[in-house]
Amino acid sequence: MNPDNLTKEYTNGEVTIVWQSGKCIHSANCVKNNPDVFHPKEKPWITAEASTTEKIIETVHKCPSGALTFYMNNTK
Repeated sequence: MNPDNLTKEYTNGEVTIVWQSGKCIHSANCVKNNPDVFHPKEKPWITAEASTTEKIIETVHKCPSGALTFYMNNTK
């Protein structure tokens, strides 16, 4: 696996954020729109449990590169 093209998942229990490092263009839209979740200088840099599912989905939709996507967890 290329270390420059990692795929990582972060969840708040309800929604899972999927980040693909190889697609990231560092627009910082995620950080600007949801600074409680996205901390680029920290590891892990995404703390999904720090925000509502609605706000996470709204933020992911603003990612211009497609590096951030999400899926809903099975809550049954």
